[in-house]
Amino acid sequence: MKVKCPKCDKIAELGDDFSYVKCQHCDLDITYGEYVKFIAYKDARYSDILGDYAQEKDGSASVTLDDW
Repeated sequence: MKVKCPKCDKIAELGDDFSYVKCQHCDLDITYGEYVKFIAYKDARYSDILGDYAQEKDGSASVTLDDW
């Protein structure tokens, strides 16, 4: 699957099993989790994505990106 590279904004490849994101243009090679975190830090519009995945022990969503 093709996704936007968070580093160079060109087309990157997302593994079929969502295990990696690789960009041939800038040699980015990270896990999908790192990709989501990178995107959220780079663009505040996406920071709420992490809240969907990060849950604290009491069941409430994390407040900061670092908690994820």
